[in-house]
Amino acid sequence: MTGKIAIDLKDVQKTLLLPLWGRAVETRQTTPRLVDETAARIIESIDYDFSTISSNINPLTRYAWIARSIHFDRTIRRFLERHPHGTVVNIGCGLDTTFERTDNGTLRWYDLDLPDVISLRRNFIEESERRTFIACSVLDESWTHHLAADRPVMFLAAGVLYYFEEPEVKKLFNRLAGLFPGCEIIFDSTSPLGVRVANQVVIKAGGMDEGSVLRWGLRRAKDLLSWDVRIKVLEEYPMFRFMRKGLTLKGKLTTLESDLLRIMSIIHLRLGP
Repeated sequence: MTGKIAIDLKDVQKTLLLPLWGRAVETRQTTPRLVDETAARIIESIDYDFSTISSNINPLTRYAWIARSIHFDRTIRRFLERHPHGTVVNIGCGLDTTFERTDNGTLRWYDLDLPDVISLRRNFIEESERRTFIACSVLDESWTHHLAADRPVMFLAAGVLYYFEEPEVKKLFNRLAGLFPGCEIIFDSTSPLGVRVANQVVIKAGGMDEGSVLRWGLRRAKDLLSWDVRIKVLEEYPMFRFMRKGLTLKGKLTTLESDLLRIMSIIHLRLGP
């Protein structure tokens, strides 16, 4: 007996271990770009062999998870500057700790994920008066009834939407636009080429299950405009924009190539009027 908490996750849920490991490793760097002490603590508390991930995941892949968190944190803080009492919904929260980094003391926060993930999450992270866990699939409309309709809402989906089929994502966006008109959503996307690369060099190499493959590739945010007239693109930029400082020459060239090919992007939308 190790005294550590066992991991009983399958398919897509298991992929939460990838960015969790990435944030923990970054936290222990000499000059970390992102500090996530909760991630570092969780890594030490769970019964899981991370050797496959640590041996096979490219450092720049890990850096992409850090860059994504930095971009998301900045966008959420800007939203809260405009709406200090706003609501933030973390779709597919996994073992993410964005709340700890962005809480302004007045926001209302919801962490949404499947029941097995929320059950695991409760071992490490606590709910509070302003923070609620919702154990439900984002594709199930019932979770939306938990949200207060009298506050501006921002949704974030980090490393989530490309695991769905395109019609499922389209249906989700249409639903959010109808239920929360004027809401915002920030998410990371990957191109069709990025989907193929990720499934080979991240999902497979990281020891994830076969059911964890990425499915939805997006070339440009403008492709979403045909889904619904209520979709407005607020921002779209490549993953490593302004994120090359401190990288090796090889790292700078590799991330520049990724950005030029639009392999990974950050997209910020308004849904509704």
